[in-house]
Order: sequence, then C-alpha cells, then structure tokens
Amino acid sequence: MGQILEFTRPDGAATKGYFADAGAGRPGVVVIQEWWGLNEHISSIADRFAAVGFSALAPDLYRGRIAANPDEASHLMTGLDFPDATHQDIAGAVQFLSARCSKVGVTGFCMGGALTVASAVHVPGLSAAVCFYGIPPAAFADPAKIGIPFQGHFASRDDWCTPVAVDALEQAMLGAGAKPDIHRYVADHAFFNKTRPEVYDAECADLAWARTLAFFSQHLARG
Repeated sequence: MGQILEFTRPDGAATKGYFADAGAGRPGVVVIQEWWGLNEHISSIADRFAAVGFSALAPDLYRGRIAANPDEASHLMTGLDFPDATHQDIAGAVQFLSARCSKVGVTGFCMGGALTVASAVHVPGLSAAVCFYGIPPAAFADPAKIGIPFQGHFASRDDWCTPVAVDALEQAMLGAGAKPDIHRYVADHAFFNKTRPEVYDAECADLAWARTLAFFSQHLARG
C-alpha cells in the first residue's frame, strides 16, 4: 500500500500525491486522476503498478477534494487550471520520480487521459505515455507534437472522447511521422473503472492493462 506525501512543483510550491513505491531504481509512472479526484480507485491503480515493479505517483490535482456525483465532478474539472496542472503538478511529479526512478512514464484516465496527452507534449523528462479515453483541445496540446512513445486506449461507445476525435489524434500523430499504438474497444467510456459497474468491462480492462504493462516495460526499461 502507498501513502500520501508532499512533493515540490517547479515553481517551488508544495503539493501532495499518493505514492506507491516499488523500490529504488525501478521505473516510475505518474498516474493522473479522473474528474472524480484522487480517490481510492486511482490510488489502487498506483498500488497495482507498484506491485508489478513500477513506482507510481498520483498527484492530487483537486487539493483533497473528491466528487460525489457527476455534477460535482464536472464543476471540479471545469475549475481546474489545466496549464498549471500540467506544467506544475504533473511536472513536479515527474521530477519527484526522476530523482529515484530509472525512467518515468505517464498515464491517466478520462480527464487524466487528456492531461496525459498534454504531459506528453509539454512536460520534459517523460519516456512514454499511455492515455485512457481522454483528449485535450489541440490548441492546448497538439498531438502532432508528441515526441515520445504513445499508447492510447479508447472506447467505441464513448460520446465524450469520441471515435472521431480518436481518429483525428491518430492521424495528427501519423502525419507528424509518429507511430502511435492506438487500441479501440467495443465498450463505454470509463470501461477500466471497476467501481462503476454500469460501464466497467472486465475483459477490455484486463486487455488494456496487459497492453499498458507491456508498453511501459518496453519503453521504461533501463538502457
């Protein structure tokens, strides 16, 4: 099990996150929350990474607040300063992991998926990114500017991160000469979230997890 700890942002401010330690010198992964906040589900994903050898840090982007319903989650997400979260909180998490890990990757879900793309564009020190069903506005983070290995997991029945948006992301990256590893699932948005039985798909989630671990094992290995 991990723990809540404090780390420093590039601007010198202190912030907090959930850290699950796999041991010194292991690769690291920044885990970015959904619009609900840094809840037990996100903490459990960090723990799962640590259990298989990846130290994981999930920054608390909402400063301790956790949404109890979609309206509250929408309010919190709308109020989030995405550039600050990217350039400060997530960049600080990357710096924290970089000080103790061989290489660092980033992954995130829904809102965190969009911030994963933004991090892959803007945050130095990352070696790979895995996005789950989230894409930011291209004006903030143009996927054509992603210069690190990128894997994406998207749902065919997603009316937020739509298949059309996924196709556009893939084409932007291909047009820039990148080789994104894009996977599409016959599932609903948030199919990875086992705390939401109305959309959770165990088969798709297990396959996406296996692909994520294989991708990070390949790109975050020493050397």
